[in-house]
Amino acid sequence: MAPNSILVTALSGLVAIAATCCAAGAEPALFESRQLTPSGEYTSGIEGPAVDLAGNLYVVNFREPGTIGKVDTGGTRSHFFAMLPTGSIGNGIRFDDEGRMYVADFKKHNIFVFEPNETTPKVYFNSERFNQPNDLAIAEDGTLYASDPRFPNTGQIWRIVRGADGNGIGEVMAMPPERPHAGVTNGIDLSPDGTTLYVSESNTREVWAYRLDGTNLSAPRRLKRFSGFELDGLRTDVAGRIFVTRPSHGTVAILVPPADGASEAMLLQEVALRGKEPTNLTFGGPDGRSVFVTQKQGRFIETFRTDKPGREPCLHVRSAERAASGKC
Repeated sequence: MAPNSILVTALSGLVAIAATCCAAGAEPALFESRQLTPSGEYTSGIEGPAVDLAGNLYVVNFREPGTIGKVDTGGTRSHFFAMLPTGSIGNGIRFDDEGRMYVADFKKHNIFVFEPNETTPKVYFNSERFNQPNDLAIAEDGTLYASDPRFPNTGQIWRIVRGADGNGIGEVMAMPPERPHAGVTNGIDLSPDGTTLYVSESNTREVWAYRLDGTNLSAPRRLKRFSGFELDGLRTDVAGRIFVTRPSHGTVAILVPPADGASEAMLLQEVALRGKEPTNLTFGGPDGRSVFVTQKQGRFIETFRTDKPGREPCLHVRSAERAASGKC
């Protein structure tokens, strides 16, 4: 049996076991979602989300546009964290391993940064070449990748690095000749080894993989095309699986990328959600195995448990600690 088939068989078995057991007092069943925060805490622009080094969850547009809400570790209610400058509205959020929080501002063409323990943002990077920066991915060295959709048909990807003065230096990544134009770029994340960038496209309902080569995207591969319903936020876990939200379908789809690098990704399962308009998701919790989903329908956050931690929390564990922890 091929290695990829063995992985899929093992994961499928784990999902089946998780679905049939949940004794009293035991950990909640895997992949069963529940509402975390009260309905109506956020606007219909609820997005983000991201978890900091201490396990606190941050989500944009708390009560009014341009704000950021915070759910304390283990909490079930949001409270006000920060306000962006007038006219700015946040979307994707990411943290680096120094505790800095980056926020994409799709209205004013900014990437903001909040320094650790600060609640006032600074402009990290700005460009009038932005269409409307949407979601962010972050590499282990702090490099940011930003999806930049141009509705209704196309989009681009930015690469942003930290300059010597602490400000971001960014440029649009070159598309490969085999695929010179992307669709409406939306969700974005890296493979666990940091060599592959995954991008979901809203209009084509496709998930694409690109090999990273500096500021170039190469070796494009369409991993999955969904029939019906658009795609939005995307995250990966330490096993390399891709979690992508499907607004209007009310699910998070979990994909297993092909081991051979050529065939289509396998749809392992779809997690049914409480709300039916999920916008984005992130991993968190003490072990990195809690998935937090922002819901436009109901304007709340919901959560479910999974069997592997997300890739991003592992960025916050230093190399020696990561090797010793056995979790990342």
